[in-house]
Amino acid sequence: MSSVKKDRIAAVTTQGRMLIIPLKELPEMPKGKGNKIIGIPSARVAIREEFVAAITIIPEGESLTIYSGKRHLTLKPKDIEHYEGERGRRGSKLPRGFQRVDAIGADSQESPED
Repeated sequence: MSSVKKDRIAAVTTQGRMLIIPLKELPEMPKGKGNKIIGIPSARVAIREEFVAAITIIPEGESLTIYSGKRHLTLKPKDIEHYEGERGRRGSKLPRGFQRVDAIGADSQESPED
């Protein structure tokens, strides 16, 4: 069961930076207003050199899978802590080989036999 108080948001940029923040840190804005989740230098955004490539919600206790081409990397809840930070920050670089992210998704930790 998902809880807004414990769920997190993961955002990845086209330059391979990922930031994970608590969902409760994201303020509710009036319709039409934006919210800054991950920091990207304005000059890079202006020339479309870097932008948000993927974003997802990670329910409490679930892992995160990063898809890059035909490869994927699954980060367990403990591994995810390395990418946590304050909303609007730059984020940390993903491992080499996974910096060109095609998609991300949260996965349950239950085994297929359950």
